[in-house]
Formats: sequence, C-alpha cells, structure tokens
Amino acid sequence: MKRSNEQSLRSVIEEFLKTFRLQDKLNETKVLHSWEEIVGSMVAKHTQSLMIRKKILYVKVDSAALRSELMFAREKIISALNRKAGTSVVEDIVFN
Repeated sequence: MKRSNEQSLRSVIEEFLKTFRLQDKLNETKVLHSWEEIVGSMVAKHTQSLMIRKKILYVKVDSAALRSELMFAREKIISALNRKAGTSVVEDIVFN
C-alpha cells in the first residue's frame, strides 16, 4: 500500500512560516497595512512613515496637533491594531 504524503496548503505555509521564523514579520506587515483602516484616511494622509521595532510602532506625522490627538488615542489604536493582526504585535506607539 502506498503512503500518502499529502498536506493541506495552509498547513504547509504555516510550517514554512514557523520554520523560517517569518510569522512575526507577517503580523507586522498586517499591522502596517491596516493603519489607514484603523485610524482613518485623514490621519493616514498626514502619516509620513510607519515602522515597527521590538513591538514598538514608530509613527511620523506632519502635524503637531494631530500628534497630540493620536497620543490621547494611543491605547485604543494599539488595541485595534492587535485585534486586526490577531495577536499582540504592538505594545507601544511612539509619535514623532
């Protein structure tokens, strides 16, 4: 009797991501791509750059007033971004 070596595509991809430790980068990419959806198009237009390092999201915006408003909503934004990614990707946000 022949032995089948078949696996679902999903399990193969998950195994690949785990083997090469790419899952964290994939989750970070999900967070960065969901920025506009979470904060809205007006804030996204004024966002100059986004970067994640060691679970800290660095956000550069072009308006001091907007920066202040975002600082007040920091915890809500972190929660929404992590919920979107499905795991804890961002622990803090630094606005520049």
